[in-house]
Amino acid sequence: MERIERLLNSNRRWAEELKADDPQFFERLSESQSPELLWIGCSDSRISPTSSIGLLPGEMFVHRNVANLVNHSDMNCLAVMQFAIEVLKVEHVIVCGHYGCGGVKAAFDDARYGLVDNWLRYIQDTMHKHQAALEKLPDYETRLDRLCELNVIEQVISVGETTIVQDAWDRGQTLYLHGWIYRIGEGIYRDMKITVRSLDELNAMRTATYKPAETRPAGSVPA
Repeated sequence: MERIERLLNSNRRWAEELKADDPQFFERLSESQSPELLWIGCSDSRISPTSSIGLLPGEMFVHRNVANLVNHSDMNCLAVMQFAIEVLKVEHVIVCGHYGCGGVKAAFDDARYGLVDNWLRYIQDTMHKHQAALEKLPDYETRLDRLCELNVIEQVISVGETTIVQDAWDRGQTLYLHGWIYRIGEGIYRDMKITVRSLDELNAMRTATYKPAETRPAGSVPA
């Protein structure tokens, strides 16, 4: 219980510091939320999405699950997306994965952990889809890193394939989909340069061949 009490004390200090900088912060926050971003990321405890990109509470809507998957039968993820896009009118959806992801590694190794194996099956589908390209890479770590990247790419496509996103584009709503990846040992996010903002761009993305994010020059487009 001492640990819990420390957490509550820490929360009080955090709230007091915010109020010292902006006395009306929590009052405004309680009245409404108007984030511009929806974040779909991994549940990994070593990543704190909002604070790690310098945002405050209320500035980003967040959904997290094991291995940052967007599964069209996952009502939780779809409900978050629908509320963020149709009600909050976010303009950007960021799908963010990370190197060394335990879920991706478990799928890559065909490990068995129980119920979660069924969830990770979607990553194995991605792995089999790109098997030939993965086998050309020189070693295990490089292949695993690449699968982490490919998983982000496939999830961005999956976001774009939802009726939620396609309906938003059909009605002319401004909505960008982005793929990011994170290396925990550095604390730095990388934009994978796979932003799409229309069905035409999504269709082009489906057929594109993507270079690894860490070898692509900054500002370049997928080749």
